[in-house]
Amino acid sequence: MSSQRNPHSRLTDAMRLVLANIQRAGRPPMSMLNVQQARLFYEMSASILDLPEPRMARVEDFKIPTRDGHFIKARLFAPNLRSATQGLPTLVYFHGGGFTIGSIQTHNVLCRELARIGHCAVISVDYRLAPEYRFPIATNDAWDALKWVSESVSSLGLHPNALAVGGDSAGGTLAAVCALQARDVGLQLALQLLIYPGTAARQESASHHTYESGFMLDKATVDWFFNHYIDAKDRDDWRFAPMLAQRHEGLAPAWIGLAECDPLVDEGVAYADLLRTASVAVDLQIYHGVVHGFVNMGRVIPEARRAHEEAGYALKRAFSPQP
Repeated sequence: MSSQRNPHSRLTDAMRLVLANIQRAGRPPMSMLNVQQARLFYEMSASILDLPEPRMARVEDFKIPTRDGHFIKARLFAPNLRSATQGLPTLVYFHGGGFTIGSIQTHNVLCRELARIGHCAVISVDYRLAPEYRFPIATNDAWDALKWVSESVSSLGLHPNALAVGGDSAGGTLAAVCALQARDVGLQLALQLLIYPGTAARQESASHHTYESGFMLDKATVDWFFNHYIDAKDRDDWRFAPMLAQRHEGLAPAWIGLAECDPLVDEGVAYADLLRTASVAVDLQIYHGVVHGFVNMGRVIPEARRAHEEAGYALKRAFSPQP
C-alpha cells in the first residue's frame, strides 16, 4: 500500500513506536475528558518524552498586567553563557494547547532549549485559557504581554532593542497575530518563530482529512479545543485565523517549523507562501515522519532535537544579523 493510501507509513519508526505506546497505555482521547481532567493529564504527561531540563543562569517568575486589570504569570529563562546574562535579546513565547490546556510548566524544557541554543532570554507567558476565558482573551493577553515586555526589557536587565515572538500550535497562532499587531504599531521584531501554528479559519485542508485520526491531534480533539475557545461567528476574525489579515507586508521575518504528519501542516505551508508573496523573509522547515506536538518529545524523537537546534540558530541569526 502506498504512503498516499496509508499515511501511517510516512511515520518514522521512533514516531510510530511512540504512538503505539500511547495507544497501548490506554491514553484517553482529549475529547472524552472535561477541561480540568485534560489539563491535569497534559501537565502530568508533558515531561515524559521531553529532554532533561538544561540549567539556566537565571529563572525568574513575575506577573504581567493586562488591559482588563488581570495579571498573568510569566517566567524568564536566561542561559548560562560565558558573557553576563544582562543585556540578552528576548523571545516572548506562547505555549501550545488548543487555547484550553498547557502552561509555562508544560513547555519548560522547550523554552530552556530555545534560550540555551538561541543565546537569548525567553519569557514564557501563561495567557488565560478557555473555556473560562474565550476568544479574544488569549489574543489580548498575548499582545498585552508582548507590549509590556517591549516596555520593560531594560528594567528586566535585557537588551532594549532585540525582541522576537514565538509559540507552538495555538501559541504559534498567538505569535503570528502579535507579529501583525506589532507591525501595525511600529514595534520592531527580529523574528516570528512559529511552530506548527494554526492560521486558517476552518479545518478544511487536505492534511486535516489525511491526518484526522491516529496522528496524536485528531479531528475530535481539534473540535473540542475550538468549541471551548471560540464562537462560530468569530471564526473569520484574523485574530483567530491570521491568514485572513488584510495584508501581510512589512511583517518580521518568520521561521516556521512544521510536522509532516499533522492536520495543520497544509495551513502552515499556505501561511509561509502567503508571507513570501508579501515579501516577508521565510525559513520553512518541515520535519518528516513526525506528528503535531513532536517538539516536546526530544527524549525519543531525534527530529525534536533537530527542531530545537534549527529554531535556536534562527534566533541567533535574527538577533545577530550578518553584515
